[in-house]
Amino acid sequence: QVQLVDSGGGLVQAGGSLKLSCAASGRTFSMYGMGWFRQAPGKEREFVAAISWGGGNIVYADSVKGRFTISRDNARNTVYLQMNSLKTEDTAVYYCAAGRVVAAMTSGICQYWGQGTQVTVSS
Repeated sequence: QVQLVDSGGGLVQAGGSLKLSCAASGRTFSMYGMGWFRQAPGKEREFVAAISWGGGNIVYADSVKGRFTISRDNARNTVYLQMNSLKTEDTAVYYCAAGRVVAAMTSGICQYWGQGTQVTVSS
């Protein structure tokens, strides 16, 4: 069992940066791939980024490639999403998730989800 707690969201101007964190409980954290998803008002939840348990496999959505960086610290049971050059279209609730396979996670197949943290980018 893995429980996830997202944090770090907030209000930022376009062009600014934010760093999201997701703290996981459970001794099996390092066995899971971790990812971030987002859901904007009126839209479906979409994949943002994922990282394998060892960090060797990282995948990004095209919309965030070059601007966002996902990382993890297995010793701290934490995954991060560094978001730079933020755009108004990045406004959404961001969710972290844990899954068995990174490739499946890109399709939304995850075993555990965080509660979400709001990111608002103003123009």
